[in-house]
Amino acid sequence: PGCERGRRRPGCESRAAPGGHGVDRYETGGPLPGEGDAKTLIHQTTHRPGPLQPLMDGSRRSCRPAPRLLQHIDGCVLPALGGFGKHQKQLVVLTWIPALFIGCSQFSDYFLLAQPHGTCVQPLGNDSNWTGSPLQPEWTSGAAAPQLKGNGTGEGFGDGNGMLCACEERRLELQTGLTQNVVTKWNLVCDSAWKVHIAKFSLLVGSIFGYLVMGVMADWFGRHPVLILSVLFMLVFGLSVAFSVNVTMFSTLRFFEGFCLAGLALSLYVLRIELCLPGWRFSMTMVASFLKVGGQLLMPAAAALCRYWPNGDDWQVLQIAIISPFVLMLPYVWIFQESLRWLLATQHYKRSKAMMLRIARKNQEVCVSCFLPELEQELHRKPQRTCIVKMMSTRNLWKNIVVLCVNSLTGYGIHHCFARSMLDPEAQPTALCHADYYTMAGIALATCLALCPAVGLMGRRGGLLAFMIITALASLLQLGLLNLLRDTLNRKFSVAFSVIGMFSSHAVSTLSIFFCAEITPTVIRGGGLGLVLASAGFGMLTAPIMELHNQKGYFLHHVIFACCTLLCIICLLLLPEPRGQPLPESLADGETFTRRPLLHPGEQHLLLAKCDRDYSRVHDTPLHLTATGVSDVISLHLISSFALIMKDTIKCL
Repeated sequence: PGCERGRRRPGCESRAAPGGHGVDRYETGGPLPGEGDAKTLIHQTTHRPGPLQPLMDGSRRSCRPAPRLLQHIDGCVLPALGGFGKHQKQLVVLTWIPALFIGCSQFSDYFLLAQPHGTCVQPLGNDSNWTGSPLQPEWTSGAAAPQLKGNGTGEGFGDGNGMLCACEERRLELQTGLTQNVVTKWNLVCDSAWKVHIAKFSLLVGSIFGYLVMGVMADWFGRHPVLILSVLFMLVFGLSVAFSVNVTMFSTLRFFEGFCLAGLALSLYVLRIELCLPGWRFSMTMVASFLKVGGQLLMPAAAALCRYWPNGDDWQVLQIAIISPFVLMLPYVWIFQESLRWLLATQHYKRSKAMMLRIARKNQEVCVSCFLPELEQELHRKPQRTCIVKMMSTRNLWKNIVVLCVNSLTGYGIHHCFARSMLDPEAQPTALCHADYYTMAGIALATCLALCPAVGLMGRRGGLLAFMIITALASLLQLGLLNLLRDTLNRKFSVAFSVIGMFSSHAVSTLSIFFCAEITPTVIRGGGLGLVLASAGFGMLTAPIMELHNQKGYFLHHVIFACCTLLCIICLLLLPEPRGQPLPESLADGETFTRRPLLHPGEQHLLLAKCDRDYSRVHDTPLHLTATGVSDVISLHLISSFALIMKDTIKCL
């Protein structure tokens, strides 16, 4: 009362802001600042009028502007603090280093649980030695892995492996670089082979639960506590795995290791996204993806080095070597601070003020004083946290996240189908040992290289749509066309389509995760990203499930995911394009991310432009018609009018 925009009223006082700048509390506001010359815009907006909110304090009344600058983090706050300055670059580099260790941990199953080559030393009723083929396919938790025939039970191999499982004494040899692993240490073959599948499930299932739980915790308590807790418990459970006394203890500890690994990966991903301005987000994320693939490529060399450990328990040495580098992350407790973007979005203004001063000092910026008046006014506010469940109350946001979850699930699920089709079932196991592993790592590396120019040219939505179309074509051609070819051509085309499908499906999964991180608001970004990453985990889980059933139902599995790719192509058209846009901070901001038309503005103008033809007669409906002829006349009139409009629209195009 008594405070109107643009007028001086009794009770509207002018106060001096800290630093000596006078800030009028009764002036009117101009347009919101955008990107560009952020410092000039912030200075002008702070000293220019703002919408008034009266504050009653006894008999005194003062008018203060509603917070505006703090709500525009990418357009105002970060540019005023130095943009993507020295401080932000140092922290982003520190988020890259653990990506190498995470890549090693996610692909450790390929070596710790690899199936050995069996030799029957003392067969029943025969004194001669007999050599059998591998007992079980190999698999890595990070991606679809080389698949060999059999499921470790001796079924489906003929009489040879039946004799191997019936041997009184057998010798197991590994071709993955180690002399001993979990399978050979506890003799997990034949009747005990199912325990290997449980051990493979444990890391993936733990990761799925970790993404869901840690994502919600990152939104509720912040990114920094989740990061530190994940590092500490990752060291505890990861090192404990190396001292397991039986396979049950190994599987249980691997579950908790996967849980902590998921929290570590998610918190680093979110911190990296929230540190960057719009122009740097994708490139900084792709560098971390390259390092993750680098960890995958280093694993065979690490296994080969551990082979020469004198005591023979080289798998334990390998596990310790994988986990020990995470000790380097302990100083992150003091180096990393909470995400400034999350503090502002959840109204932790007291902590935000100290952090903004710290960032400005490191970036040698002095424009932070522009925000102090607004911060001082909001210090009394209580923090407001948001749970991912509130996403269901939105109109568009939950649909976008569901679409990306399905994309991520389909990408990783069909990746296993292509990987299995790529392998030669007649090749020797020794030749398959590292060749297929490096082939898949090379495909992942090529995918990261191709994503950079593709997303730069077509954007997030266009690149995701293009790679999903390639995945669908490769899958459909492999399922349908190859049955018409001869065996020789069938095999060659199958390998070609498998490589293309693995390439495009990996790109779909990677881009879906990044897409979700960009369109999900800051207040629920951890939970939204956790949902998409958990969906990716379910896609990875289909590979060991199929392996457990000895690849029964593989064709139906491939058909289902091929149908999902077609459904995803349609749904992708509903997604917005976040390239170059500021990250949404609140649920209301997330709702503003709506789909933009696929046509360029010039093409839309031609489509909507008025033609020279006069349509006035379309609306010239007779008012005095007999009752018997009204319906027929109106129907004919509408049909002819619609045909006329469509004809002229085609001419305009």
